[in-house]
Amino acid sequence: MRGPASVAHLAGRFFGSIRPGPPTADDEAWAASHLGPGELALWQQMSNPDRRHAVQVARDVVGALSDGATDAVIAAALLHDSGKVVSNYRTPMRVVATLVWSLVDPARAHAWLDAGPPRRRLAEYRLHPELGADLLAAADADDLVVRWAREHHRPEDRWTIDPRIGSVLKHCDGD
Repeated sequence: MRGPASVAHLAGRFFGSIRPGPPTADDEAWAASHLGPGELALWQQMSNPDRRHAVQVARDVVGALSDGATDAVIAAALLHDSGKVVSNYRTPMRVVATLVWSLVDPARAHAWLDAGPPRRRLAEYRLHPELGADLLAAADADDLVVRWAREHHRPEDRWTIDPRIGSVLKHCDGD
C-alpha cells in the first residue's frame, strides 16, 4: 500500500493532469535547450501533463542544485517518466492502472507484457521506468538520464547515480 506522501503526490499529479494544454512556449524552449536530438524527439511524444510536470521537476532541481544542475541532470528530470509514452494512457486509465497495481503483485508485470492488450498496457504502465530507459538508450541519451529513468522508483540503496543528485531528483519529483 502507498504511504501518505505518495498518496499526496498522486493526488497532486491527478489534479495537475486535468488542466489542458502543453507547457508554456518558454518552458518548451527551456526544456529543448537541455536535450539532445533523440531526447527531444522522445520529449515531444510525452503527454502535455507529463511535460508540464517534468518542467516543474527540472526547474526545482535547478533551484536545488544551481551549478550542479548539468544538462544531463536537467534531462534526467525532464525525461524520468518518458516510458509512459509506451502505454499511452491518459489520466483516467492511469488512475485505473495505479489502483490495479496497488492490488496486484508487481512481479506479474513482466509476464503481462506478453498478454493481450488490457494486461499488456497495464504492464507497460507499471514498467515505464525500464521501458523509458530503453527508449532513452535508443535515443542516445546521456548515461545518467538512462539510469535515472530506470531507477527513479527504486529505493536509494539501488541507485547507481550519485546519491546527492538522486536525492534531489527524487525530492523534486515529490514521489
